[in-house]
Amino acid sequence: MKKIHYSWIILAVAFFSIIVAGIVRSSSGVFIEPFELEFGWSRPAISFAFAVSLILYGFSGPFMAAFVEVFGLKRVMLYSMLTMTVGLALTFVMQTEWQLVLIWGVMIGIGSGLFLSVLSTQIANRWFVKQRGLAVGILTASTATGQLVLLPVLAAIISKYSWRYATGLIFILSILMFIIIAIFMKNSPKEKGILPYGQVDEKQTPKETKNRQNPFKLALSTLMEGLKVKEFWLLAVSFFICGLSTSGLVGTHFISYCISFGIPVITAASMLSFMGIFDLIGTTLSGWLSDRIDNRWLLFWYYSLRGISLLFLPFALTQGSYLWLVIFSIFYGLDWIATVPPTIGLARRTFGLEKSTLMYGWIVAAHQVGAGVAAYGGGVIFKVFGTYQWAFILAGGMCVLASLFVIMLKKHQPKLEMM
Repeated sequence: MKKIHYSWIILAVAFFSIIVAGIVRSSSGVFIEPFELEFGWSRPAISFAFAVSLILYGFSGPFMAAFVEVFGLKRVMLYSMLTMTVGLALTFVMQTEWQLVLIWGVMIGIGSGLFLSVLSTQIANRWFVKQRGLAVGILTASTATGQLVLLPVLAAIISKYSWRYATGLIFILSILMFIIIAIFMKNSPKEKGILPYGQVDEKQTPKETKNRQNPFKLALSTLMEGLKVKEFWLLAVSFFICGLSTSGLVGTHFISYCISFGIPVITAASMLSFMGIFDLIGTTLSGWLSDRIDNRWLLFWYYSLRGISLLFLPFALTQGSYLWLVIFSIFYGLDWIATVPPTIGLARRTFGLEKSTLMYGWIVAAHQVGAGVAAYGGGVIFKVFGTYQWAFILAGGMCVLASLFVIMLKKHQPKLEMM
């Protein structure tokens, strides 16, 4: 029997660590109403804490990439998972709004930054030559799948017991993941004494030298370089809209939007989980396609179809039919973060393999600014209008705009990676 290449073991460790980080960060969606009821906090105040988390995990991404260059991948993964674990433990004793901002905004935001932004590019670039696009697709699929798949379980636990039991479950998962990373994770193929998957010539392996540059200076100098390039701006603005239309709006407010139409919280959370299942299919397929099709056109269609689905959601809810909601969940789920593999591919082709992770980190930062704007803005729009309808209509229109931005990027011809 042919031995499994260790790159796939690394992929599996990264896959499940991203899922756990996604579960921790995105569980905020099911905690909005319990926090309102128990602590008497306003929805905009709670939304603000979760918006801080979304923005910080995005802006921590490029710095996490720089820390990896200086301190090594395994160490940064362990510290990041530990930060989230400590944040979850402190959740049990929080009493005030500023503590919510510190724990869920700062600690969990920064702790999840590596896993939910640049880890997929780190793993794909270091461990894969063949099937790099597929590896990115699988790992980015796990980002949204982790954020969505456990939500019905958490919602059911909250409904039957309390939010503290739900927090306890994700706390245990984070401890288990910390142990798995400590045992199985390696910094690079060289540490294991092998070549990246699909590489046959050792001379092709880039020289591994630890970057002694200050990680903050490294991250900021990369940003300054990117700001001078038109493609960076086009990718960053389109990804801003991507974050606004996914984790920021749907990830944070979809459950509450459904509840406002009388849909039970467990049903609404199940719809999000349903999206996560289809995202796993859609984003993995997107990774495979990104090796074969002009990434600009992939992004054009992804943003266009997402915009149409968001404009459709208010209609689906006003019809009062679960069938329409299921149709939305499937259609939207297939496109949840299918935008990530072609965006990474375009960043890699524009800035080169070595710089692509840091550049993509800053593009993710723009994504999370968009997510933060939607997370907070959605709460404000609900307070002003008493409904989320305008938030989803605006997000749908912005997605159509993003489809026009990406088509302005330079054309490229992807190199087909054979099996």
